[in-house]
Amino acid sequence: MENASPPSANNLDVDRQISYLLRGTAAVYSEPDLRQKLIQSAERKRPLRVKLGLDPTRPDIHLGHSVVLKLLRRFQDLGHLAVCIVGDYTTRIGDPSGRSKTRPMLTPEEIDANARTYLEQATKILDPDPTRLDMVLNSAWLSKLGFDDVIRLTSQVTVAQMLERDTFANRYKAGQPISLHEFLYPLVQAWDSVSIRADIELGGTDQTFNNLMGRQIQSAVGQSPQVVIVCPILRGLDGHEKMSKSLDNYIAITDAPDDMYGKTMSIPDELMEEWFTLLTEIDEEEIKILCDGSRTHPRDAKDRLAREIVTQYHSHEAAEGASEAFRKRFAEGEVPEDLETKRVPAGPIAIINLLREVGFAATNSEARRLVAQGAVSINGEKIEDASGEGTVAPDAVLKVGKRRMCRLEPTG
Repeated sequence: MENASPPSANNLDVDRQISYLLRGTAAVYSEPDLRQKLIQSAERKRPLRVKLGLDPTRPDIHLGHSVVLKLLRRFQDLGHLAVCIVGDYTTRIGDPSGRSKTRPMLTPEEIDANARTYLEQATKILDPDPTRLDMVLNSAWLSKLGFDDVIRLTSQVTVAQMLERDTFANRYKAGQPISLHEFLYPLVQAWDSVSIRADIELGGTDQTFNNLMGRQIQSAVGQSPQVVIVCPILRGLDGHEKMSKSLDNYIAITDAPDDMYGKTMSIPDELMEEWFTLLTEIDEEEIKILCDGSRTHPRDAKDRLAREIVTQYHSHEAAEGASEAFRKRFAEGEVPEDLETKRVPAGPIAIINLLREVGFAATNSEARRLVAQGAVSINGEKIEDASGEGTVAPDAVLKVGKRRMCRLEPTG
C-alpha cells in the first residue's frame, strides 16, 4: 500500500479533508466548526490561518515536537497558511503547562539563540514557501501592550476559571506557590491568536487549556473563535514518559541517520503503532498489518518504521544505508571498521570505572545497573560482576545495550 496522499482542497470533499487532517489527533473543538471553516475557505478562496506556538525553551526539535508540526504541514498541503509563532516574549513568562512548579525564566540571549534554531529546524517539516508559511516572533505585538491593555485582558477571565486548570488546582490544594505571572501565560498566548486572527490553533494535549483560552478571548473582542485541534503527547524511547530532552529519551530531527535508525530500533514493540500513526503517513490499514505480530515480525515492522523516519529527515538512500549498517553491526555481529576508539588508562580498571571513563554511564549506580541488566559485554563476553576489574586488552570492543559500542585503546 502507498502512503496516504493529501486530498485536494479544491474539490470540496470536506469529509475526506477532515479525515486527512484529524488522523492521530486527540481532540478537536469542534469538528462542526472545522467543517464550516473549511467550507467557507473554499467558497471565499481564502486560506485558513493555522496557528502553532513554539516556546524556544530548548534549542532542538525532536520527534515529539514533529507530531504537531506534521499536522501543520497537512494544512499547508491543503493550501492553507501556517502561522508559526516563536514565543520569544512568552518564554519570558514560562509556560506552567503540565508542571508542578514554576518554570525558570531564560535570559534574552538564550531565548534568541533557541528561537533561531527553531526557525531553521522547523522547515525540515514545514513547507518554507512564504505563501504557505509565516514565521513570526510574538514580541512584535506583546512588547507593545501597555499596563491598561493587560488589565483589560485579565478582566475577561476569572480566578475560578484559572483554578479549573489541573496543574493550578493540584498545586493550590498541595499548598505549593503559584505566581501571578503564571496566570498571565494563557492570556498572552490567547492574545497571540487575536493578533494574528487565527482561524485554527494546534497544540499538544498539554496545551488544551491555553488554546481554548484563545477561543474565549477572540470571542470577547468580536473575532470568530478559532478551532482548536490537539495532538497526543508522543512517548519517548523508554515507552513510558513523554519524549523529552531532559529525560534523554528523545530522537532529535537533526540526529545522524545511523543514530536515528538505531534509536528507533530500540523502542519497545508496544510503542510501534503509536509511532507509525503519529510519525509517518503510512495508511492505517497497513499499520494494522505491520503491528500484527502474526502477519509481520516485530523486527521487520520496526525496521520499516526506522527507515520511514530516517527518510523523512535525510533521504531514502540514507535510510537504506542505516538499515544495512545496523543489520551488519547487530544482527550479524560485525564490528564496523569506523567504530569510535576510546582511550582508557592502562592497567587494572574496575568495570564501573571503565563505563564511566568512556561515557557509557554517568554514575557508579548507573554502571552497576547496566551490568545487572546484562547489557555490558567486552569482545562478545557478557560482564556479570559489577565489582570486578581487569586489564583492558588493546583493540577490545566494549558494547552496552543494543546501540552503544566502542573500541578500547589502553594508554599511559
